[in-house]
Amino acid sequence: MIHLSFSLPDPGSPWRKTWEGAKQGDPAGLAEVDLRYKYFGVNVEMLVDNVDVISKRRFVTLVDLALALSHVKRRISSGEDAAFGFTESEEVIHLHRDSDLIVLTSSKQLWRLTVEHEELASVFSSFLREAHSRLTSEIPGLAINPVIQKILP
Repeated sequence: MIHLSFSLPDPGSPWRKTWEGAKQGDPAGLAEVDLRYKYFGVNVEMLVDNVDVISKRRFVTLVDLALALSHVKRRISSGEDAAFGFTESEEVIHLHRDSDLIVLTSSKQLWRLTVEHEELASVFSSFLREAHSRLTSEIPGLAINPVIQKILP
């Protein structure tokens, strides 16, 4: 079983300011580098068979993770291997396609997990739809930002 979710930071959290800052100016014109690394901090959790792939205590920028997962989803659907990392960490999660299965490994952790390709693709798709929806509902002008449009294939 795979669980992948995110939550916005509490109103008093410094990470919440990463959402407020994006509301200044024209959201449609925000640059990719700013969207990836400056704005939209969230807590993310990814569990595979009750193993923390991404700890719910970890803050990441939502756009960076969403774009990475969108890329990973395309690669594994094409039969290729893929990987994604985190800006503030050296850890890299590797995904290796093995027939209808995907093997996940970490550059920092000792686990090795196997999931069905279809389940992983479905979970990633749901996460990407939720990320896009939350971004564009919080800041409607993001809907026409070309970087945000890349989140949904």
